[in-house]
Amino acid sequence: MRHEPIGKELFIANRKRLINKLNPASIAVFNSNDIMPSNADGVLGYIQNSDLYYLTGIHQEESMLVLCPGFPDKKYREVLFLREPNELLEKWEGHKLTKQEATEISGIETVVWISGFEKLFHHMMTMGGVEQVYLNTNEHYRSEVVVQSRDARFIEWCKKTYPLHTYNRIAPVIGELRKVKQPREIELIQKACDITECGFRRVLGYVRPGVMEYEIEAEFVHEFKRLGSKGFAYPPIIASGISNYILHYVENSKQCHAGELILLDVAAEYANYNADMTRTIPVSGRYTARQKEVYNAVLRIKNAATNMLRPNVVYFDFQKEIEKLMEAELLKLKLIDKTDIKNQSKDSPAFKKYFYHGTSHMLGLDVHDVGNMHAKVAVGSVWTVEPGIYIKEEKFGIRLENNIVIEKSKNFDLMQNIPIEAEEIEEIMNRKRKK
Repeated sequence: MRHEPIGKELFIANRKRLINKLNPASIAVFNSNDIMPSNADGVLGYIQNSDLYYLTGIHQEESMLVLCPGFPDKKYREVLFLREPNELLEKWEGHKLTKQEATEISGIETVVWISGFEKLFHHMMTMGGVEQVYLNTNEHYRSEVVVQSRDARFIEWCKKTYPLHTYNRIAPVIGELRKVKQPREIELIQKACDITECGFRRVLGYVRPGVMEYEIEAEFVHEFKRLGSKGFAYPPIIASGISNYILHYVENSKQCHAGELILLDVAAEYANYNADMTRTIPVSGRYTARQKEVYNAVLRIKNAATNMLRPNVVYFDFQKEIEKLMEAELLKLKLIDKTDIKNQSKDSPAFKKYFYHGTSHMLGLDVHDVGNMHAKVAVGSVWTVEPGIYIKEEKFGIRLENNIVIEKSKNFDLMQNIPIEAEEIEEIMNRKRKK
């Protein structure tokens, strides 16, 4: 394990909050993610199911959690099923959790090998007073599920095996819980942000004309892994020159030239919790007058947005207010004029030529974290704030992004120590070049 121990208290409390929302005559099942194949006998790096991790802290394939709050025998109200270790498996894949280790991580006392799942589950479904079954699916509003998941296969099996039970969705319930972060979760996200800061400061001293985008990527990942992260929270965007305005440019293959900007949408994960940072820096160590003019416009919007995204605000109302600020800044930059505004339509507003994405999303175990975007912003939720201006005709774009915790009195910026003022970035880049 690369990261510090999280402590079973977080997962015990998470399960308790969930159980309090379930009918006592119910059962809830959570599956780990599959190990995904690549080609031949290769596999992709393992990513745990976020809901299972949230409730258990277990980062291992072929794991299941069953919660049955009304089961007569208290021993079986929380059961964790794991892949059974053996000598051959350890030789090929390494150590797998023992029952005692799993209990120490999760706080779950009853740990059963996955081979015993069907027999015990049948007993719980038929003898436990279970009337309602809660099953899990990926219901993120931006998800595009094209590969059948372990959860989906389990849903098919469970409904076929027990057709007369009542089935319910657990995703809305656990999404509402995950939306509000516990203090320990915020500590872990802060750690991811702090590691991200170290990577960014390293890169500020490294960038100069002639460097390749993938070399910058390597500098980031070196620092992230050195500090206990598994690596990037998401595929890194190292976009120089004309690639600045491509939102999800991940090729990272070009050479960086004098006078260009590099848009860095790069962040670390820590203990499966994610940061999400964007900075835009000058290859030569100095912004041009025009670049700085646009940069400061984006920074003003980011600062205003940080103060506007407050408890009880509805995100989509907030987005409309940010778009008004963006329109005003684009007028000042002479990118649009009053005629453009007069002739714009509701479906094609003038600002969208230069700002064509949302300003914020929730952040946590998933970079685009779960939670109802139409609900009011909650105290304790963590959000990104990331406006941008992309000027294709001038061959550059600028986006700036920090992560904030929504608090009662004032939002807390988890990235407040990461350089963002244009002058500070210039000063650091040029000071480090002189060494």
